[in-house]
Amino acid sequence: MKTNQLSVHVATTTRKVGEKVYHSHLLRHSFREDGKVRNVTLANLSMLPDTVIDAIRLGLKGQAVGPVGHSFETMESRPHGHVAAVVGTMKKLGLDRLLAVRPSREKDIALALVAGRLIHPGSKLSLSRHCLGETRMSSLAQVLGVEGATESEFYQSMDWLFERQSKIEAALAKQHLSRGCMVLYDVSGSYFQGKTCPLAQRGYSRDRRSDLLQIVYGLLCNAQGVPVAIEVFEGRTGDPKTVPNQIKKLKERWGLEHVVLVGDRGMITQTRIDEDVEPAHLDYLTALRGPAIEKLCAAKVITPSLFDERNLAEISHPDYPGERLVACFNPFTQEKRQVQRGELLELTDRKLREAHRACIRKVKPLRGKGPIGVEVGKALVAYGMAKYYQVEIGETDFTWSRQAGLHPA
Repeated sequence: MKTNQLSVHVATTTRKVGEKVYHSHLLRHSFREDGKVRNVTLANLSMLPDTVIDAIRLGLKGQAVGPVGHSFETMESRPHGHVAAVVGTMKKLGLDRLLAVRPSREKDIALALVAGRLIHPGSKLSLSRHCLGETRMSSLAQVLGVEGATESEFYQSMDWLFERQSKIEAALAKQHLSRGCMVLYDVSGSYFQGKTCPLAQRGYSRDRRSDLLQIVYGLLCNAQGVPVAIEVFEGRTGDPKTVPNQIKKLKERWGLEHVVLVGDRGMITQTRIDEDVEPAHLDYLTALRGPAIEKLCAAKVITPSLFDERNLAEISHPDYPGERLVACFNPFTQEKRQVQRGELLELTDRKLREAHRACIRKVKPLRGKGPIGVEVGKALVAYGMAKYYQVEIGETDFTWSRQAGLHPA
């Protein structure tokens, strides 16, 4: 019986015995005899590994089979998962369509700027290096099609975005703000390296870098904290001075008839309420300053008994007609202040003991009510704790004690 090599194949049969499944791999030759197909088993391959059986199948089909390492060469391998997550989320949120409808190089560069802040936080120079083939640390440039983007292109993209800022903010406001909603507003600042920015000036530095110029910026968000608009101001601009511009955005640019503006006590001051917020028919939510709260406490409007059952209490006072005042008791703030007060009282006691030792020392002791009073006064005002002490000063010495009911416990 003559066999044809091309008719040899691997046949696989499966049989089940109880819960077990058995596979048989047979090397067979098929031929036709007297008009019928006949099979001859040449070898039982069932004991071979599956990878070897697959290689035999490919070889019998005329395909080249060899070691995987000889067939493939790894050219480049870069992290991609985080890039896919960030870029995918940006597109799912519609950020690409928000920036511009038509595709462009500037749009891709802008998207890379946003994604780069999450994936490769750093300067625009460092981001440009991530876009070069020899120095890239991820697939970001390839996914967004910005391979070879330069530092200058990233800076030019900022100008491109600035020209579209109003349209972008209007689209965000339409999507995230509505009549009667709450609008959160806060101000921060950043020190500025350089001397060419007309907005960079010296002012109150939140970064404690009073030696450098700075800029101030205000951010508007919806009630969930989604950013809607941002504006940059001169570095010496006070927080309250930024509020009128935000009201113009809400009323004139976006046409919102009624919203609730939420900001801290250092920003939405009584002056801003009288001159800007109320004339625009906006509601507001802010906090009173310390002196105003002390006045309410002195008038017995706010007393400890208000918080016997709950941490919130609604109060009223003739100085605030038409306004709703809510007093809030924060146990965490109370605990923090008690600890701080205790530390300051201990430091004051130390100062007073130093003054006392000056009165009882053998060499040139401190004498006279005047000189002793000066030293005692220095000790009491050093940490602002004078109201917590009762002092009696004599010609040769003094005594002190903490006032009852004012202990930090």
